[in-house]
Amino acid sequence: MMKQTTILYVDDESLNLLLFKMNFEKKFNVLTCESGQDGLELLRQHQGIQVVISDMKMPHMNGIEFISKAHAIAGHLNYYILTGFEISDEIQEALDSGQIRRYFQKPFNVKEICEEIEEVIGN
Repeated sequence: MMKQTTILYVDDESLNLLLFKMNFEKKFNVLTCESGQDGLELLRQHQGIQVVISDMKMPHMNGIEFISKAHAIAGHLNYYILTGFEISDEIQEALDSGQIRRYFQKPFNVKEICEEIEEVIGN
């Protein structure tokens, strides 16, 4: 099976990046970044990204701030928050405004995320 779908996962903890990559790289092409700033840079350079998943709590720029900025670069992509915390007002607002499609909780459910990505990408 071809791995056509490219996902960008942004998280400031390298262990989380590693776990995400290990769980999803069999199905998807996974790119990772350790900061929102790096994520924005990658979005500018990489045309093939279809799905962006970001941690919420990160230094300098949280997940919603990163996604707001990312929308300016690539507004057509599917954005998600992955967080170890309960849903916050900020996340709820992003859901209501359509900035993010959904939010997932850590520890993440691989099947749940795969099903959502397959649904939006349509393969």
